[in-house]
Amino acid sequence: MGNNGSTRGARKPSGKSAGSSSRKKPADGVSRRALLIGGGAVAAAGTAAVLARDRVKRLWWQVPGVEKPRKPGELDYAGATWVAASEANWRRADRPDDFPVDRVIIHVTQGSFDSAVKVFQDPAHQAATHYIVGQDGRVVQMIRELDVAYQAGNRSYNERGVGIEHEGFVDRPKDLTKAMYESSARLTASICARHGIPVDREHIIGHVEVPGTDHTDPGPHWDWDRYMELVRRATTAPAPTPSAKASG
Repeated sequence: MGNNGSTRGARKPSGKSAGSSSRKKPADGVSRRALLIGGGAVAAAGTAAVLARDRVKRLWWQVPGVEKPRKPGELDYAGATWVAASEANWRRADRPDDFPVDRVIIHVTQGSFDSAVKVFQDPAHQAATHYIVGQDGRVVQMIRELDVAYQAGNRSYNERGVGIEHEGFVDRPKDLTKAMYESSARLTASICARHGIPVDREHIIGHVEVPGTDHTDPGPHWDWDRYMELVRRATTAPAPTPSAKASG
């Protein structure tokens, strides 16, 4: 668990010469080449200073006792409702400044929508995803996309991924409803647009495809062809505007 925690999905079984130049030196005797070199050094020093200031600006919140400002209940996806996960189930970060976000990871809850919300609020669970999508298409956001969810059983994928749980069981195809597919596809398209993630199967993956995982979700009944087509369609549609709202 910890930084490598996984969620609730089903588990697997165990030219010229220098002497020919006729260029004149500056009146003070300093060569043009020396001026160019000196000027380059000054420019390089200036660039380094700007980069250093930028890095400090981006990392200041990591100083002990300092936290990056957050607004309670702020959403990354306007179609969601906010319900906070336990802080034991995710790690504060500043993505994509500290970790690039380049994956969407698809999960299935192996339980009901309400039970998934409840377990992600339980500090003892030590795992959660950023979003849960219900069979009726409702979406709850439980962790900011800025932050690292303990979702995939692989630290690197946790740090680089946004996780979406889907209500149901991997062995029950009827749980994977039309409303769920369409709602989830809109959410994934929005995530990909925000983070510049390519809409393809290399970057939109199942939990089972995470290296080192012991889970099988989203399972054999998840229709990847259907889902990816829905995501592509949603990518060309107007995206919701993020807003702040909270619930429970």
